Amino acid sequence: MTPPHEPDPHDPWQPPPSGSHAVPAGEEPADEPALGTEVLQGTVIAALLTVAGLALGLLWLWLAPRVPLISDDTAVFLENSEGEQAIGADGTFVLLALAFGLVSAAAVFLLRRRGGIWPVAGLALGGLLGSLLAWGIGTWFGPTSDVVAHAKEVGKGVTFDAPLKLNAVGAAVLAWPVAAMVVHLGLTALFGPRDPEPEWEVPYGAGDAAAPFGPAPRPGPAAGGEGPGQA
Repeated sequence: MTPPHEPDPHDPWQPPPSGSHAVPAGEEPADEPALGTEVLQGTVIAALLTVAGLALGLLWLWLAPRVPLISDDTAVFLENSEGEQAIGADGTFVLLALAFGLVSAAAVFLLRRRGGIWPVAGLALGGLLGSLLAWGIGTWFGPTSDVVAHAKEVGKGVTFDAPLKLNAVGAAVLAWPVAAMVVHLGLTALFGPRDPEPEWEVPYGAGDAAAPFGPAPRPGPAAGGEGPGQA
């Protein structure tokens, strides 16, 4: 007999003891980095990628095709009106930005081996700031933007380079951050840590859960004895 002030230990509907939880068997809680640590990591990533924009700008300045101009003392013309150098400058910037996005996302994933909102935000912000910095470096250190003064300086009939610029600014400066986020998401989905399949332990008090609903066992004859009604 169970005393009235104590719960029946075989009652399947009684609550589990205080502080007990049903956790998967053999599974320990993962050590997740603190929020402050993730914010710091995202800030460092954004700063490093912004500085990497210097390399992107210098590479763009070096590899981008030049647009040749010529002057006749009255106006400035394209030396080759059917040339595609202007489109080539945009394409060079976009391809370099995509490569920087791939490399930066792979480096961040290899160093952390996990996802996270703040590191991905650092990738996006750093890629955007790095692209803007690269654009500024290319236009600043490239040919002068004062075309008229440059034409007067070189003289009539002399070919000179047009200013280095981006025609599709939006697509060019977003190539790096978008590529970085997509590549990091893909690497996390393919190679990131996965949650193990849960193997739940039996909660407290559930061992006899099926007992009240099952049929009661029939009394059988005792071992070596005779059943009722048998002679």
